[in-house]
Amino acid sequence: ELGWPESIPYLDRPPSPLEFYREWVSPNKPCIIRNAISHWPALKKWTSAYLREAVGPKVVSVAVTPNGYADAVFQDRFVMPEERQMPFMDFLDIVEKKVASPNVFYVQKQCSNLTEEFPELVCDVQPDIPWMSEALGKKPDAVNFWLGESAAVTSLHKDHYENLYCVVSGEKYFLLHPPSDRPFIPYELYQPATYQVSEDGSFEIVDEKTTDKVPWIPLDPLNPDLELYPEYAQAKPLQCTVKAGEMLYLPSLWFHHVQQSHGCVAVNYWYDMEYDLKYSYYQLLDCLTKTVKML
Repeated sequence: ELGWPESIPYLDRPPSPLEFYREWVSPNKPCIIRNAISHWPALKKWTSAYLREAVGPKVVSVAVTPNGYADAVFQDRFVMPEERQMPFMDFLDIVEKKVASPNVFYVQKQCSNLTEEFPELVCDVQPDIPWMSEALGKKPDAVNFWLGESAAVTSLHKDHYENLYCVVSGEKYFLLHPPSDRPFIPYELYQPATYQVSEDGSFEIVDEKTTDKVPWIPLDPLNPDLELYPEYAQAKPLQCTVKAGEMLYLPSLWFHHVQQSHGCVAVNYWYDMEYDLKYSYYQLLDCLTKTVKML
């Protein structure tokens, strides 16, 4: 018994740095925090009309897929989206259904795309979360902006970051697994590939032949194939909805699968994890899982 909750607990206020580190970061437990971003101008200002005016014709990076799954296993490949450069207002036309498209569009480029591609919006949020920065003794590695269609899905994966995920409008739907579920979650190696648009407008999958195979999770936790992956029946997923004005603390190494309401807008802060004893334990569990699978 590692003390994982049966549901994600709520905090009614942002904690002190010491409290947050002691109660949540150190034990690697998730929580949803209310009233942590209620002072952000973005909560009132970031309407579609405001975003259209603030960013407008600026060309930004948009992930485009035929099925809503970017960075996911498809047809025995790890397929990355087409990264299309397009005017932001054209992207909004698609999200608002003013322009019809058979494909799925999602502003989801990481690498601190809020500060790199949307600096006009930074003043409406914060460059970091002060109590988190003090708790960890560092600033975030990246601050990311997310906006997309409800069909856009993030496949099950984990990150080496302490993640504060803030929903500005709409809702995000998270399915989470603690790191201790690693023995029940399948990983396989896949040829990396990318969606590319052919001349007739359809997508084709083009292999990235110069790169190594990618370890990824082939399982869909919303509809798991237990005949193919029977071990997953022993896993214990947690599900939660993060609503506008709420912040999810998603600890490092937690597996997560993410969906959203249509047009949901969010900002997240990635703080690099400490490669401490928790990381060593996870690496041990990962190695043992692989060894047992080979026996």
